[in-house]
Amino acid sequence: MANSAVEFYPKRGGGGAETNHAGDFGVTLEELRSLMELRGPEALQKIQDSFGDAEGLCQRLKSSTSDGLSDNPTDLEKRRQVFGQNFIPPKKPKTFLQLVWEALQDVTLIILEIAAIISLGLSFYQPPGHESEGCGKASGGAEDEGEAEAGWIEGAAILLSVICVVLVTAFNDWSKEKQFRGLQSRIELEQRFAVVRNGNVIQIPVAEMVVGDMAQVKYGDLLPADGVLIQGNDLKIDESALTGESDHVRKSADKDPMLLSGTHVMEGSGRMLVTAVGVNSQSGIIFTLLGAGEGEEEKKEKKGRSKKQDGAVAMEMQPLKSAEGGEVEEREKKKSNVPKKEKSVLQGKLTKLAVQIGKAGLVMSAITVIILVLYFVIETFVVEGQSWLPECTPIYVQYFVKFFIIGVTVLVVAVPEGLPLAVTISLAYSVKKMMKDNNLVRHLDACETMGNATAICSDKTGTLTTNRMTVVQSYINDQHFREIPDPSQINPNTLEKLVNGISVNCAYTSKIMPPDVEGGLPKQVGNKTECGLLGFLLDLKRDYAPVREQIPEEKLYKVYTFNSVRKSMSTVVQMPDGSFRLYSKGASEILLKKCSSILGANGEVRSFKPRDRDEMLKKVIEPMACEGLRTICIAYRDLPCDPEPDWENEAEIVTDLTCITVVGIEDPVRPEVPEAIRKCQKAGITVRMVTGDNINTARAIAAKCGIIQPGDDFLCLEGKEFNRRIRNEKGEIEQERIDKIWPKLRVLARSSPTDKHTLVKGIIDSTVLEQRQVVAVTGDGTNDGPALKKADVGFAMGIAGTDVAKEASDIILTDDNFSSIVKAVMWGRNVYDSISKFLQFQLTVNVVAVIVAFTGACITQDSPLKAVQMLWVNLIMDTFASLALATEPPTEALLLRKPYGRNNPLISLTMMKNILGHGVYQLVIIFSLLFVGEKIFDIDSGRNAPLHSPPSEHYTIIFNTFVLMQLFNEINARKIHGERNVFDGIFGNPIFCSIVLGTFGVQIVIVQFGGKPFSCAPLNMEQWLWCLFVGVGELLWGQVIATVPTSHLKCLKEAGHGPGTDEMTEDELAEDEEEIDHAERELRRGQILWFRGLNRIQTQMRVVKAFRSSLYDGIEKPASRNSIHNFMAHPEFLINDFIHNIPLIDDTDIDDESENPDPMDFSGSLVLVTTDFSECKGICSLRVE
Repeated sequence: MANSAVEFYPKRGGGGAETNHAGDFGVTLEELRSLMELRGPEALQKIQDSFGDAEGLCQRLKSSTSDGLSDNPTDLEKRRQVFGQNFIPPKKPKTFLQLVWEALQDVTLIILEIAAIISLGLSFYQPPGHESEGCGKASGGAEDEGEAEAGWIEGAAILLSVICVVLVTAFNDWSKEKQFRGLQSRIELEQRFAVVRNGNVIQIPVAEMVVGDMAQVKYGDLLPADGVLIQGNDLKIDESALTGESDHVRKSADKDPMLLSGTHVMEGSGRMLVTAVGVNSQSGIIFTLLGAGEGEEEKKEKKGRSKKQDGAVAMEMQPLKSAEGGEVEEREKKKSNVPKKEKSVLQGKLTKLAVQIGKAGLVMSAITVIILVLYFVIETFVVEGQSWLPECTPIYVQYFVKFFIIGVTVLVVAVPEGLPLAVTISLAYSVKKMMKDNNLVRHLDACETMGNATAICSDKTGTLTTNRMTVVQSYINDQHFREIPDPSQINPNTLEKLVNGISVNCAYTSKIMPPDVEGGLPKQVGNKTECGLLGFLLDLKRDYAPVREQIPEEKLYKVYTFNSVRKSMSTVVQMPDGSFRLYSKGASEILLKKCSSILGANGEVRSFKPRDRDEMLKKVIEPMACEGLRTICIAYRDLPCDPEPDWENEAEIVTDLTCITVVGIEDPVRPEVPEAIRKCQKAGITVRMVTGDNINTARAIAAKCGIIQPGDDFLCLEGKEFNRRIRNEKGEIEQERIDKIWPKLRVLARSSPTDKHTLVKGIIDSTVLEQRQVVAVTGDGTNDGPALKKADVGFAMGIAGTDVAKEASDIILTDDNFSSIVKAVMWGRNVYDSISKFLQFQLTVNVVAVIVAFTGACITQDSPLKAVQMLWVNLIMDTFASLALATEPPTEALLLRKPYGRNNPLISLTMMKNILGHGVYQLVIIFSLLFVGEKIFDIDSGRNAPLHSPPSEHYTIIFNTFVLMQLFNEINARKIHGERNVFDGIFGNPIFCSIVLGTFGVQIVIVQFGGKPFSCAPLNMEQWLWCLFVGVGELLWGQVIATVPTSHLKCLKEAGHGPGTDEMTEDELAEDEEEIDHAERELRRGQILWFRGLNRIQTQMRVVKAFRSSLYDGIEKPASRNSIHNFMAHPEFLINDFIHNIPLIDDTDIDDESENPDPMDFSGSLVLVTTDFSECKGICSLRVE
């Protein structure tokens, strides 16, 4: 049956495939290439001149318009050799050496390298003879020959550690790149396209398409190759990717048949003959040109590995590669189209923080160097009265270099170069894990933005529901059947029209296949609503396949394909007597308006007046919709052949219809959705449903999902009403009008794609709440593209989604399931937390290391922590800590708190308390050791050591204690919200455990065997135990800090703010709003009678309407809704004040509103809210929707 559904008429083309001469193809690659460069009439002319017609071209390519190619492997292989493969060779990935070179560009590293090289060079310089005696204490310590020779070690060690840092960074970049290539190739393999081979429609991977293939193109496709349209229905293409022309281009076989790769099908369907693939196709040619100018792209690419396709593995002509010719423009557009994808929230905050820290570090290091130099100069030349001797110059310079190195070291430690690394690791790790949770992340930053999401605008079909449509109710021949009727109950004449109407007027790509497993449900292929209707025919013991064989696709006279404006699809067929019949199906309330008659009880046609229509709406359609069914009307119309109707005038054609039936299609809610939505609401995320379905269906489904709860204060609007409310008299959208609606809007039904885009933009641009909202949107259709692009995070459906939607999205849900979005939120918050943990750890180290190096240098002329040791500390706290802390797995607990706002600081007060608290502990310990350590341990003091003196135990103990304190503090850093149990879940993160133990092991090796390069002297057991004891003290001290309530520390400031300054978070605001809503509801109950009375008083309605425009500013500012008492604090709002100057009001508004009464929607009514009826002396607060 599957085959027969798509069998076509016997070949008209004289059987292209049989006349297969031994010779080559009748057309060359060059001819085809030059043909594809032409457009419109020129192209048609060229086809006529060279090949006669498209059919002729098809025969020359040894293909057939009806049967396509044969599945003969040798033939396909030969085509690949002659015309090329459908794949664009990827750009070469960066080699490891290139990445190393990039890592070396880091400014701080360059400064260190220079310092190290100077230091190395000078250490090999031996001042001649003993004239250096006169250089004063500067030459002290150089007597010991062995020591003098060891002078080179410090320079070499610095260079070595620089190399280490560079290699680690390069390796990270390399593995990151590799991951993205893997991701890319996975996306590519999933991209398939429908082609006809041997007369059967099959789905093949895009890379296997060859020239001569007959491809089926339909709404939502991204064309994978160039071709010539053979037959098309109402085909419109968006060629902006190639031409930059934003208007959709109408394509037809007789006017403009040229279809180009990389363009999007926005409407209609058709069949095309593939004429150019891979590098020879239009986008392939552009891409090859791009390959030449790739250098400039490089720089951008580094910034967002994922934004560019990363030269993706084998650029098969698939949608998701920003390598399609126009994608570069697309990305440029994206960049210019601020404020979408500005920097992600986190990047913005991090950049700001890093700059602040960097500046501070720079100042500190400059001061350190200046103080050291001045101290040395004054000491040597003023106090000791030395004069500068030429032969002493190298020794002095060596001192200055040493001071410079100390300064640079302070800078190195101060600048958190681990930050970008931590972010990258955290994101890359999350992305990898999110794949397992069915989230395929296309843009890295989307992952973290999702953690801030405050609103999700979700589609209904397929996301919240299973997208397995089944007809469960029908209204046929004036009878309402609650289940599938027996065929004998239906008039045969009606049944025949029904079978033809559904079989012909559904895309021929929609079909029902036998189940994969025995006893399973039949497989629905293609458009799910159409599959539901075809399934209805099978349930009526009828089959659609024979009808389609009788009327193959090319015999359809005219097709008006479904689009978001029409909300219906119509097909015209020519009857045997030459007259025409139009079959139409679509949303019932839209199509019934076009019906003037209906098939009655015995199958006879009777008239259908507006009165009948209203009755049908009430008796049939609304009850179906209230059960959550989608209602579809199927109708037909007979048209004469003489004169032939003007098919372009659609409004005249699709009218005056005869209704055959109205069916109710059920699409059950996914079982896991209500739970997922509950989690979202707990996590402070508002879920809104935006759907094209009718409002009753939408509301029923929303209630089943838990988006709306009985007793809540919410709005459910239709697209028309939504537009009426947000536009002013001139029809322009006003932000403040949107602001009145969106906070309560939960369901937007019968919405067009522009409504969705308007809503998303309105919420994002809104300033009602202190915090800017972060909006996620889900979509699957081509028409969702604009909204997906506009949203902060766009989710496209991996299974049902069209290529266009995937192209516009940031994350693809590979299982089309709403609950995967909750996982994305969890991972997003986890990324944010991981980075905060890392910051908390890193900043403690920074603060301590900088202060120690600075004061140590100023007081003892030498940093207690040497350059090489600092670099090791830097390595621990940057690279390793970022690995350890950034790979913490997420927990359900993350969903129990509200989202961090956009302006919330990265470093909260609690974190600030931890950073300063631990900093104080560490500084006290280190300074005690520095100044009285030699007495405590009874060892030689390491202070004021000459230039090349051997390492002292004293300074080794300081270094060792410092590192051990960091190690234990790393465990403290695992918690950032002031939790007490820092070990909670530590074994769930093997990376963390192995890094902490590994670092400890290396530290032992460095101290015991590091010697001169690390400036370490081996320690004995007792000294080690003391160091360990002080380290473990960190954990105990952490408990002490946790006991201090943050609220008492008024002096602390947060750091790392986003763009804004307001501290009041939107969750607090939301909570305030909720309080009022509850309070109001309580009051409402007693006053429903009041409302009813008031509702009828038109004047009050007018008053309120007047307020709508004039008073909004005074009333609905969130500030004035902070508590129930505020509602009474406005005695100035006396009703009498307004009665005098009521502006003229558009009466139609009032009627409109009463047309669709919503039991819980008192919009437009005057609401008196007071806590006590006795106080109702004209004091009134007005709640205006």
